[in-house]
Amino acid sequence: MKLFDVYPLFDITPVKAEGCHVWDSEGKKYLDLYGGHAVISIGHSHPTYVEKISSQLSQIGFYSNSVQNPLQKELAEKLGVVSGCEDYQLFLCNSGAEANENAIKLASFITGKKKIISYKKGFHGRTSAAVSITDNPKIIAPVNETSNAVILPFNDIQATEEALKNGDVAAVIVEGIQGIGGIHVPDEGFLVALKKLTEKYVAALILDEIQSGYGRSGKFFSYQYSDVKPDMITMAKGMGNGFPIGGVLIQPEIEPWFGMLGTTFGGNHLACAAAIAVLDVIQQEKLVENSQKVGNYLMEKLAAMNGDFEIRGKGLMIGMEFKTPIKEIRQKLLNEYGIFTGVSGQNIIRLLPPLSLSIKQADEFLNAFADVLKSLAE
Repeated sequence: MKLFDVYPLFDITPVKAEGCHVWDSEGKKYLDLYGGHAVISIGHSHPTYVEKISSQLSQIGFYSNSVQNPLQKELAEKLGVVSGCEDYQLFLCNSGAEANENAIKLASFITGKKKIISYKKGFHGRTSAAVSITDNPKIIAPVNETSNAVILPFNDIQATEEALKNGDVAAVIVEGIQGIGGIHVPDEGFLVALKKLTEKYVAALILDEIQSGYGRSGKFFSYQYSDVKPDMITMAKGMGNGFPIGGVLIQPEIEPWFGMLGTTFGGNHLACAAAIAVLDVIQQEKLVENSQKVGNYLMEKLAAMNGDFEIRGKGLMIGMEFKTPIKEIRQKLLNEYGIFTGVSGQNIIRLLPPLSLSIKQADEFLNAFADVLKSLAE
């Protein structure tokens, strides 16, 4: 049986990983600045994480949501404290797309409206409603209903108000920092203005923190750089450090009824154990603070290079946009220096390393990056 192709593949087979490094089947060591697509938050094979999952699996790995699961309550309480969102409700699911699907559905339930505003270069998932509000026509199939999607220019508050005036918008969904679109940070004041508009026109404000959350931006959630309180916050990626789990934080004013949202695998025992371990490590090792410190260091050093590229981002969510394709740069970093990097489109390099990245490891990348740019210029 042939596997269905999903992504273009690196010609590498990782077989071992620890901290910010992975090793391939030939024994070569790589510095991971890609984080498995921003998923590895606390580092590969962290001993606290491994012990927590192993211990949980030896007891009970899964039972459905038809029984009491104390791990869900422990996760909710811990997440509230670490994130500063104690007063929210937590709905647990399995992925970012599923988190966004449920947030959109919930917004429609509570407002009785159908339309969803999202933004150009945004990415919210590949499932039915989530993909319909994603700005990528190539992945929207005919079956994915797009008539209820209103996709506007990012940071355009005037266009947003014009769309809201129609009175048929259930929610505005926006990434705290646009990830796949190329690391675009909202303008100062944009999220605050969105919150005021959604209150005025009775729509929900959904912050998609699937890639930008869990400390990646140097705050627990990237929207926390603004003085705003979203109606819902969607999470996934770094939440389980590789174990599939997602969630929606929901304002307490939104009252559910049984059956409004549901899931078979969401919040299972193993997933909760993984997510609890992640929060423990984030807190104990001050990884949110480290993300901000090392991210600022990288941004400052990259800016000092005065290279032919634009730098964007916050924390350890950094984009470098070149005027020309960056395939050769990434290939040289990988093959000659053993450094994984991410990409957006043809000309943006994305850095999404584990939040435990050290200054020394950042310097390893900076030196290699400078060498690669110099060799290509020559």
